[in-house]
Amino acid sequence: MSVSAFDVPAFDVIVIGAGAAGLMCAAVAGGRGRKVVVLDHNDQPGRKILVSGGGHCNFTNRVVTPGNYLSRNPHYATSALKRFGPADFLDLMRRHRIAWHERDHGQLFCDLSAGQIVTALLTECGAGRVELRTACRIGEVTGSGPFEVATSQGRFTAPSLVVATGGLSLPKIGASGFAHSLAKRYGLGVIPTAPALVPLTFSEPEIGLMRDLAGIAIPVEASFGKAGFHEALLFTHRGLSGPAILQISSYWQAGQPITIDLLPGIDALARLTERKAARPNAQIETVMAEMLPARLAKALAERAGLAAKPIGQTPNAVLAGLAARLKTWAPVPAGTEGYRTAEATLGGVDTAALSSKTMAAKAHPGLYIIGEAVDVTGWLGGYNFQWAWSSGWVAGQTV
Repeated sequence: MSVSAFDVPAFDVIVIGAGAAGLMCAAVAGGRGRKVVVLDHNDQPGRKILVSGGGHCNFTNRVVTPGNYLSRNPHYATSALKRFGPADFLDLMRRHRIAWHERDHGQLFCDLSAGQIVTALLTECGAGRVELRTACRIGEVTGSGPFEVATSQGRFTAPSLVVATGGLSLPKIGASGFAHSLAKRYGLGVIPTAPALVPLTFSEPEIGLMRDLAGIAIPVEASFGKAGFHEALLFTHRGLSGPAILQISSYWQAGQPITIDLLPGIDALARLTERKAARPNAQIETVMAEMLPARLAKALAERAGLAAKPIGQTPNAVLAGLAARLKTWAPVPAGTEGYRTAEATLGGVDTAALSSKTMAAKAHPGLYIIGEAVDVTGWLGGYNFQWAWSSGWVAGQTV
């Protein structure tokens, strides 16, 4: 790419990435009077915001704590979340008259459209005279204050560079490993990445059962190690999905089983023995269907070798084994559906290399890395968007 000196605009801040974190950072920095340019290879800003939450964007959660995040440093997010939390983002929603509602587990969604949030952020950027360049392919990044970014629209220079290009999840809307590659070039550590908040896949024998039950959703408690989530599970043709599975996928380790309580809050053995006394001629699958969907009850009874067997003729020891399987089903996932369907990226730029108060690289004070690119991964339920707002706001206050 060849440009003349007259084609080299000078800015105070270059933000690479016009997603949630990048737009928030640009809006805040522009509001402070900084001359900001935002560069993005997509042809429209905020694409992940637009597709999230079924088009309604689960933009934050009523209650957000550092405990809702996974990171090598569990305390890293504390400062940013305290300085700009859910109440602060709701103030922005009110200023722009965006109606919202609360769903289960404190999840907050737009009433109308996720596009309203993008419009609000662009309005905030406009108030700060932020320049936005979309369909702008990013090339080489050089320097260390000033930084120079070569693009398909010319070269841009600034003493501060903010990298807000996200992680690897949802590549169909432009996700890439740009931030991680750039971090490595500048000598910053990168924690190995993996898909997070992603459906789990299985092989035989589990996958046969799951395919037969595809479409059934039930409340469960899914756990792995010390982590556990009481939410819905969905059987699919590939394996298991639903909020409970997406949540536990962030904790799951390859080759290990997850534990699923199919009857959370129910003493399965007590229920089975009570029905044995009250309805001894009832088939076991019929009794199980009082607690589970009929298709699931039938399939589980068949797998246990108890199909069409009266419960009164079933020894208590057998019922105890069945109850244990219902309460502690432990399938071993073969893998995940990968970044194609993952809602977030586990791992990322090592927080040990970044300031928790400014998001700046300790070895390169003018370089900032924010949002999903960092090794901070939230639970399902608005936590990742809140991290984007919080980290973007903190960086915007400093650049």
